[in-house]
Amino acid sequence: MNRPQTVITGLGTISPLGNTTATTWQALISGQCGVGKISHFDATDYPCQIAAEVKNFNPESTGLEAKDLKRTDRFIQLGLAATREALTQAGLLEAKNLPAEQRQRIAVIVGTGIGGLQSVEEAVKTIAEKGPRRVSPFFIPAMLPNLLAGQISILYGLQGANFCPVSACATSAHAIGLAKRMIESGEADIVIAGGAEAAITPSSVAGFAAMRALSTNNENPQQASRPFDAARDGFVMGEGAAVLVLENASHAAQRGAKALATLAGFGQTSDATHMTLASGEGSGRAMQQALNDANLKPATISYINAHATSTPAGDELEAQAIATLFGPQVPTSSTKGATGHLLGAAGSLEAIISIMALQTGILPPTLNSQTNATPLQNIIPNQAKPGANPQSILSNSFGFGGTNASLIFTTSRPPVDIPPRV
Repeated sequence: MNRPQTVITGLGTISPLGNTTATTWQALISGQCGVGKISHFDATDYPCQIAAEVKNFNPESTGLEAKDLKRTDRFIQLGLAATREALTQAGLLEAKNLPAEQRQRIAVIVGTGIGGLQSVEEAVKTIAEKGPRRVSPFFIPAMLPNLLAGQISILYGLQGANFCPVSACATSAHAIGLAKRMIESGEADIVIAGGAEAAITPSSVAGFAAMRALSTNNENPQQASRPFDAARDGFVMGEGAAVLVLENASHAAQRGAKALATLAGFGQTSDATHMTLASGEGSGRAMQQALNDANLKPATISYINAHATSTPAGDELEAQAIATLFGPQVPTSSTKGATGHLLGAAGSLEAIISIMALQTGILPPTLNSQTNATPLQNIIPNQAKPGANPQSILSNSFGFGGTNASLIFTTSRPPVDIPPRV
């Protein structure tokens, strides 16, 4: 039997490299880096003083009225801005005007790994300095992780399912995969899926630094995030949002929407080994599940956008898993060298990067790749690789708690006969 095919009809991006998908992609393939000194707060006394911040963000790009902007956390604002771009490209910006029976078939699955931490810190400070009665009545809806998905549903009148997965750094990859499942099951015709994160705050930076997870290359911010490189010493935190419009291929064709790519495969597993350290075995199974779901063989994958965050142990384990399943010569890069690690939004940002690679034929680079310390022999270093014309791309996302998600995007193709899952 034929499962409904899931295509991508809209992309929206707010990242450390740019405030649209186009500007982010152009900066990425031209070798720019979004990492710099932290400006959101005074990080002078912190072990890590660098991050990949969003620059020149205009809150008016969210579509919210000014009074509502004051009632939302930064992660919600970033997510709404990315959603607006994605819906515009998909021709759905006026979705609120659609008949109710159509809006009831549009779902929202947008997650965050941490949520409104900035609002939490501000509320704690208010209590300490002014007392509990001075806490804003909008504090809770500003910080709740699911309120981004809720705000999207409210703003555009979308009455399908509306929820927020939270699975650390695999969050938005899970959101995209779950969107595929909803479309295949017939629960929705369209799903808005992705993630947002704005956790460059004092408690977050201090906490990750206490774990020794962050790079402390404070004097050379743009060289600090160096996935797969022998000199890597930890990840660089990033912020931003990335949102995709996923759609039943037949539905998209009927309304004349352009399919940018096909989401062909999704795999999800658990390591069940350690709170923070990844397992090559678990990530390998997620990649194999994605291949099975797409009915593809390992040799058909043209390029892998790796999760590799620039941590010593994590990069090595993922590289070993990739080499075992695909061989050491598969073209691979980690774009976190340029964007930093967007935590809960990393998976959807890298999904968009993968789709742009399919669209343009250009493979993005791994910045700061000097001395490869992994079994992989075809890491794309420092400069983008034009003319590659990939047909199928795998994107990995792994998170604390041992959670793994892998996505496979392909160029749009005719439906194939895929056995139903059991």
